[in-house]
Amino acid sequence: MPRFLRPAAVAPAAVAIGLLAAAPAASDEPVVSSPHVIAHFDLAAGQTPENVVTERGGSVDVTFSFARQVAKVTRERRVRVLATLPAEDHPRTSLMGGAVTLGLARAHDGTLYVNYATGTDRTGVWRVPAGGGTPERIAQLPSDSLPNGLALDERHGVLYAADSALGTVWRVPQAGGTPTAWTTGTELRGLPAPASGFGANGIKVHQDAVWVTNSDRGTLLRIPVGADGKAGATETRATGLTGVDDFVFPGHSDVVLAALNPSNEVVMVRPDGTRSTVLTVREGLSNPTSLAVNGRDVFVAGGASSTQRDPNLLKARLRAHFARS
Repeated sequence: MPRFLRPAAVAPAAVAIGLLAAAPAASDEPVVSSPHVIAHFDLAAGQTPENVVTERGGSVDVTFSFARQVAKVTRERRVRVLATLPAEDHPRTSLMGGAVTLGLARAHDGTLYVNYATGTDRTGVWRVPAGGGTPERIAQLPSDSLPNGLALDERHGVLYAADSALGTVWRVPQAGGTPTAWTTGTELRGLPAPASGFGANGIKVHQDAVWVTNSDRGTLLRIPVGADGKAGATETRATGLTGVDDFVFPGHSDVVLAALNPSNEVVMVRPDGTRSTVLTVREGLSNPTSLAVNGRDVFVAGGASSTQRDPNLLKARLRAHFARS
């Protein structure tokens, strides 16, 4: 979630890949079709959707960052608040100022996990019972951190949180407990002013690795998970993704759909680092923050951080090839 949407500094190598990104898609058939907004939210009430996850029945869950809420959007397009994180009287959140709910992950039993950042000792990973209820903090993170994206590896019982402020990926036991600074480094850190300062942002677990975006550096990173659970060497898989926020793997391959927040685009990033634009502001995007896929349905949350109009949830249909690739 970049708050200050200044152009990111791009390394020379990124320029080369950025030029390749204009390469056409492998097929004239659109990657996604029938895009339409299925829910409009209340900007004045802080209903700025930051992260989105899907449910089996077709509903989706979102975080409303400045309302400090987790909410469900049903198939009938009704919005129901599942939980509100406790108010913080004097928030001092790094890079943000106010208290914000950010990354969201969902377990198979419906339990939700959410990152909450306040700049105080409330900052950390919180758990929301299946169906909604009183949230409970399961891991405290440093008060000067900004836990942004959140990913769940249920097979190993761990969560990974991407810290935009400290350039760190935190590993947290799913059952709760003491977090570990799983990996850190230049690749995960933000850039100094005039860049936004936002480093690691979106995060996913995919094919025995943790994948992370860096908003300031415009990169997509892959970090292998060793047999002992430790982080391997960070690999840069794509560059030139200016203002990239969260992302999703639509299938089993390494093809990624990524949200480029300031330019109001969703792009498809191929394994070779090239990309194609698949959705734009013309389809209703309003500073896209994150994506989720359920079968062939693609959901895109838009937080309206710079447009300041129509925070929304968009739905589109994924090309069958990518859904099973």
